[in-house]
Amino acid sequence: MLFGCDFSSAPTARKPIVVAVGETAGDGVVTLTGLYRFATLDAWGQWLDSAPAWLGGFDFPFGLPRELIEHLHWPTTWDALIAHYAVLSRAEIRDTFAAFCAARPVGGKFAHRATDAPAGSSPSMKWVNPPVAYMLHAGVPRLLAAGATLPGLHAGIHEDRIALEAYPGLLARELIGRRSYKSDDLARQSPEREAARADLLAELEAGQTRLGLRLQLTAVQRDGLRADAKGDALDAVLCLLQAAWARQRADSPGPGYGLPWDMDLLEGWIVSA
Repeated sequence: MLFGCDFSSAPTARKPIVVAVGETAGDGVVTLTGLYRFATLDAWGQWLDSAPAWLGGFDFPFGLPRELIEHLHWPTTWDALIAHYAVLSRAEIRDTFAAFCAARPVGGKFAHRATDAPAGSSPSMKWVNPPVAYMLHAGVPRLLAAGATLPGLHAGIHEDRIALEAYPGLLARELIGRRSYKSDDLARQSPEREAARADLLAELEAGQTRLGLRLQLTAVQRDGLRADAKGDALDAVLCLLQAAWARQRADSPGPGYGLPWDMDLLEGWIVSA
């Protein structure tokens, strides 16, 4: 099974975790076959553990900046770091990271991973807007509980459950620039953002991306993705395409799946960045 996951560290029925499932053909077509929604972290984790084999692109960070880890004197091997991080409370994470930022100059408050610049992603230590530090804290342990393999980072119990870090903003910006296409705020769910979603979908269906893939949708799916003002389902689809690109490169040098051969094995990397 191939899928992309738009994640929330605190899902609800109104703001669930969304998973876009698809399949690929030899001609570079990625067909969307279903959308799943999970209102709790446990339900999502149980779904991951119930599927016999999968490759997924997940919209949350798999690692923290090496600079931050070394400054805090936290473990500098990935498995040991995640074990340490998982037992912290969110309050402890927030206070530790806030203290780190407070001691640094304006304009350089956050430490960054090497992947942040090419991906255009938020630093994985941010605890607000978006709270990606909490997403790592909630998401990665559940991947490990499902026995997933995280290429370059962790050899899981299941070699046929492959988890990769994805980032929908990377692909969206390639196609529509910095135009905003989504908002959780009802007052900001504008016609302009709906038009941006429509343009983004048109580009994906035309295969106008450097990934060399073309999205195939039904009319009902297209209408649903365009109408989803929060953009969660569309973000899951963007992650699905990044996962499909990675699967084509499963046997590439280094960690495989198109990941850089020299990626930092503590920080991780966003596929296709």
